[in-house]
Amino acid sequence: MTSGIDKIKLHALLASYPNVVALKNGEVKSDLVGLDFADVKVSNTAFKPLVREAKFDLSELAVVTYLQAKTYGKPYVLIPATVVGRGQHHTIVYDPDHGNLNASDLVGKRIGVRAYTQTTGVWVRGILADDYGVDPAKVHWVTFEDAHLAEFKDPDVVVRAPQGKTLTQMLLDGELDAAIVGDSLPHPRLKPLIPDADTVARAWAQTHGGVPINHMMVVRTSISESRPDVIKEIYRMLRESRRVVPPSEGGLLDPWRFGVEANRHSLEVIIDYSFRQKLIPRKLSVDELFDDCTRALA
Repeated sequence: MTSGIDKIKLHALLASYPNVVALKNGEVKSDLVGLDFADVKVSNTAFKPLVREAKFDLSELAVVTYLQAKTYGKPYVLIPATVVGRGQHHTIVYDPDHGNLNASDLVGKRIGVRAYTQTTGVWVRGILADDYGVDPAKVHWVTFEDAHLAEFKDPDVVVRAPQGKTLTQMLLDGELDAAIVGDSLPHPRLKPLIPDADTVARAWAQTHGGVPINHMMVVRTSISESRPDVIKEIYRMLRESRRVVPPSEGGLLDPWRFGVEANRHSLEVIIDYSFRQKLIPRKLSVDELFDDCTRALA
C-alpha cells in the first residue's frame, strides 16, 4: 500500500464483472482512493496468494475462503458488498449417456469438484443435504486442487483425482457420476442434475434469504482500522459501479446486495453449511465477520 499527500493507492484484485466494470474502467472516480488492479484474468487463481501471502490491499474473495481466513486469523476484514452471487442448483451436472441420475441417488456416488472448499461446492452440498437427503459424508468427493488456506486439510471422504485427469473428461468417461462445475456447461453432452434448476433456484432464494453469495469484498484490516474514510469511499465506489447495471429484479433476487442486513441471512446459511461440512471448527456469527467500520456500512 502506498499513499500520497491526499490520495491513497491500493493494490486490488477484482475481475471485470458487469457490476464493477464502471469502477475498473475509471468511470467511477475518487479524489481519495486510487486502485491499482492486478492483471489477473480469473480471480480465484489469486486467492491463494491473497490468504497465504496477504498480497492485496483490497480484493474480492470467495465467501467460504473468507470464513476460513477469519478462522485462521488472516489480516483481512469483510466489506458487506457482494460482487458475485448466483443460483447454485444448475452447477451440479451429469452425463445422461451413462444413464439417468437423480439428486436423491447420490449417496455412494463419485462427485467431482475443483476443490472441496470451493464456495459453489459448499452451497451445492448444503442444498443436497437439506432438500434431497444426501449426506455429504456418504458421498465420494474427487478433487483437483488444494484449499486456498494452507492450514486446512480435506476430510477423509475426499480423494484427489489422478495426475493429469480433468473433471470434465472424467465425467464424460464415466469415472465420475456427477460433478460441480461453474456457471456454464463445459460440454454439450452434460445436463443439470436438478431439473428446471433456474426456477428451483429462484424459489430457494426467496425462502433462504436471497441469492447465494459467491464472492464478497475484503480489505486489509490495518486499513479499516486506520482509515475508515477510505473504507467508506471504497464502498461508495462499489455501489455506484453496481448501479450502472441494475438487475431486472431487486430484493432477495438481487445477486449484488450491499449492507450487512441485506446479506445477513445468506451469510448465516453459508456459515451453517461450512460448519456442518467441517470446513470451519465453530459457527461464526455474521457480525464477527466485520469490524466496527465495515459493519456500519449501509
